[in-house]
Amino acid sequence: MRFAHEYPRLVMPDAARLIAAICIGALAYVVSLQIKPLMPESTAFGSFAYINAILGIVCGWTVMGKRAGRGVVAAINNGLSGALVLVIWGLLLHASYQMFDRAMDNWYNGFFTAMAAIFQFMAEYALVMVDPLVLFSLMAGGIIAGLATEYAWRTWR
Repeated sequence: MRFAHEYPRLVMPDAARLIAAICIGALAYVVSLQIKPLMPESTAFGSFAYINAILGIVCGWTVMGKRAGRGVVAAINNGLSGALVLVIWGLLLHASYQMFDRAMDNWYNGFFTAMAAIFQFMAEYALVMVDPLVLFSLMAGGIIAGLATEYAWRTWR
């Protein structure tokens, strides 16, 4: 029988992790709704916003929650880095899905062309995201999420 202290990846939930997950998940959902009009009209989004919200919850819980409690400046940096990690993982996830979808239709000649396609799709999607409203939302939402996480850590320890 193993005890809880023997599991190094077992994480004790706390209020800072919960608030970080909620804030970055909400930020991901809002930014997803802002990105939809920027894409071509023929784009089938499906559950795009919900997938990004789940990814935001995971990023907030794992990336931001564990770095709470280091001060206000660190909280702002924590929020901005949480938003950046969300963007990078979101780009990687959706670009990989696009590549996999095309790979099933035999678009690629080999493994390395398929892997290169992931980075091409990431670059294309990143260019779509270079919109003032989207960038402002990511920065402001990240700062607010970082400060809210810090407040939750200080208030509910």
